[in-house]
Amino acid sequence: MSLPLAKTEDQITGAVPADFTARGAGVPPHVRVYSGLEELPESFLNLFEEAGRQSIFLAQPWFQNFIQTAMGPEDRVRIYCATAVGGQGTPAGMLLMRGSSNSNSFSSPRKLEALANYYSCFYAPHLAVSASESHQTIRALTLAMAQENPRWDAVEVKPMDVNSTEFPELVGAFKAAGFIVQTFFSFGNWYLPVNGRSFAQYSESLPSVLKNTLNRKRKKLGKSGRAKIEIVTGGQGLDAAIDAYMKVYLSSWKQPELYPQFIPGLIRMCAAMGALRLGIIYVDGEPAAVQLWIVHHGNALIYKLAYDERFGELSVGTILSAALFEHALDVDKVTEVDYLSGDDAYKKDWMSQRRERWGILALNPRTPRGVLAIARHVGGRAVKRAAMSLASPFRRGKSRNSTV
Repeated sequence: MSLPLAKTEDQITGAVPADFTARGAGVPPHVRVYSGLEELPESFLNLFEEAGRQSIFLAQPWFQNFIQTAMGPEDRVRIYCATAVGGQGTPAGMLLMRGSSNSNSFSSPRKLEALANYYSCFYAPHLAVSASESHQTIRALTLAMAQENPRWDAVEVKPMDVNSTEFPELVGAFKAAGFIVQTFFSFGNWYLPVNGRSFAQYSESLPSVLKNTLNRKRKKLGKSGRAKIEIVTGGQGLDAAIDAYMKVYLSSWKQPELYPQFIPGLIRMCAAMGALRLGIIYVDGEPAAVQLWIVHHGNALIYKLAYDERFGELSVGTILSAALFEHALDVDKVTEVDYLSGDDAYKKDWMSQRRERWGILALNPRTPRGVLAIARHVGGRAVKRAAMSLASPFRRGKSRNSTV
């Protein structure tokens, strides 16, 4: 694994180019901004199919459910779409964003963010596979953000693969557009390359403590006749499965969802896509543990898990995990199992590899609140450099026109 970008001063500060207000030598792709998925031209909807094969978090149904169930009252959808130069409207790429502002507070920036939040475990630009110059498309999209009026004080994009080609391209594009740029760690992501193994072969690689606990507890609960495991993929039992999920979640140690309609919407979305694997273990007829897995294009994503603490001593969570792993490896034949966000210690027992998701924060030195944010996030030295960069074209102009 290559190392993530270091937070050097050169990285987190971006000089404002002298010709920022000009188009430069090349004309960038045309950019239009749309305020909803329903407004997008059909040609741009095809970009969801291409990106959706990479991750369900880039698929159109994901964003539809997100917009319907997980948007704040001040959030507004903004989809930046670029067409290829000379391509007669051919889509080159798009960035799905949401804008928010708090006019009641000077210290709250007018902020543009990725169309994502803590429910989103991955984000990336939607780029046309046929586009030969992705950096040109990304630069056009960020330039459009920089040139909007009223200006954005800050732009934040996360969580991205720090080792992707798009990550440094976005960093460079925001710098070229005149922003002060800072990158930051979002979360660790544990995952398991299956490498063609069956569940029996995989389970032999588990830590001995986990393997022994699993075998002992599963055997004991099975002999008691008290337990039943279901893996729901859709159909007539879907509503009952959602009810069971909600009951267990509310009886667990977890905080109630800030957006309570998001998970039911996600479950129904995954069922419609054929991606749902909702595991439920019942003990004495009561739902005791639930896990929401998503199987999409060969990847099994472990999205949510919870158990009723009354059944904790039975290790119902561990038993249910094993059942879903077995289904993913032996039935779905996935190539990778992904524990998504977080460095929780238990994930290391089931997974073998770790990668990182990072974010990009671009701050605008042209607005008072942007400068205030730069001072808070980056430091006074960056503010001074930004101010000098902004002033340099005027100093050069004065020098050319002055007489002695």
